[in-house]
Amino acid sequence: MRILLVDDEQLQLLRLENACKKVLPNGDYFSYTNPVQAIEKNQDKMIDIAFLDIEMPKFNGIQLAKKLKKINPNTKIIFVTAYNEYALEAFKVHASGYITKPVNESKIKEEIDALGDTISLKPSKLIQVKCFGNFEVFCNGEPLKFSYKKSKEVFAYLVDREGSAININELSAVLWEEDHPSYLRNLIADVQTTLKNVGADDVFIKRHNECYIDVEKIDCDAYEYKKGNPDAIRMYRGEYMIQYSWPYFDAEE
Repeated sequence: MRILLVDDEQLQLLRLENACKKVLPNGDYFSYTNPVQAIEKNQDKMIDIAFLDIEMPKFNGIQLAKKLKKINPNTKIIFVTAYNEYALEAFKVHASGYITKPVNESKIKEEIDALGDTISLKPSKLIQVKCFGNFEVFCNGEPLKFSYKKSKEVFAYLVDREGSAININELSAVLWEEDHPSYLRNLIADVQTTLKNVGADDVFIKRHNECYIDVEKIDCDAYEYKKGNPDAIRMYRGEYMIQYSWPYFDAEE
């Protein structure tokens, strides 16, 4: 679990880190007194929980939280502040918790316990796929970057079909409602290259005019939900691949 800690006062940051490590001793910690540096250094990291001081000069914790949410909407934000007056504004950015200073182990534990079902599923495969909320793909916890946005959507559709072989014409119709054969070939090639570059070329299979994914080679929250995994069931909040127009998830299935 990756945990980001930001407080512009070094002593307060150290106190926060020590308290967190007592509650979550196995976390990977990234601590910063400079909020701008915290963003720059974590653009490509999947942060699970961020503890952010609100009162910081030039770039405050609220602004930092908004940036982190754009990078990864699933990051859980816990604000740390000496002032209760920021509570309403904090929760407008969908904060998961709010701690008043001085920070101690008890307060940290209370907020972590309150997160409960929001902590990510433990990965077991090279490729991790998140379908709940926005569709995202990770390799060993790092965001997988496709060359084209539509390549990611191709992969999303194949994940949605859960290993069923998809005809190229069907795929084209879903993405555009008309034929774009040459562009679709480029997208498929991009999916293949992107996965091959991270050593996961066996995830995507193409045969003649069909393609599919090997569902046994990926971790996926939606798949775990259908298997009855209690953690995945608690994670589902009624949102599934929300950036696309075509998905449908049957929670009763």
